[in-house]
Amino acid sequence: QVPLVESGGGSVQAGGSLRLSCAASLYTSSSACMGWFRQAPGKEREGVAGIYASGSSTVYADSVKGRFTISRDNAKNTLYLQMNAMKPEDTAMYYCAAATANPSCLSPPLLSRRYNIWGRGTQVTVSS
Repeated sequence: QVPLVESGGGSVQAGGSLRLSCAASLYTSSSACMGWFRQAPGKEREGVAGIYASGSSTVYADSVKGRFTISRDNAKNTLYLQMNAMKPEDTAMYYCAAATANPSCLSPPLLSRRYNIWGRGTQVTVSS
């Protein structure tokens, strides 16, 4: 069983919205933290948003604060990323990730090396 499967990517015009989903296996969904990362061509992977297993705390990259919202539905083993007021610079491959053993998984900035389980990604393209 694939531990993490992203969906919901696509093309949207600037100012539009998309909602990404990440279906997690039962093991992965119990991880300490889950997060969304993105990587644009020629750029390093960057943390977008993260959330604790309980959903009690979240962290966002400065570039998406006020526009993106991360949430999780533990009953459905699903992680979400609601993206509003999107900009062309949001264009990237978006990855869902889980951190099963790192207590600093939600310390800002979100660092990919703290996350040990990854999905294959879903492409998001924002046109101006």
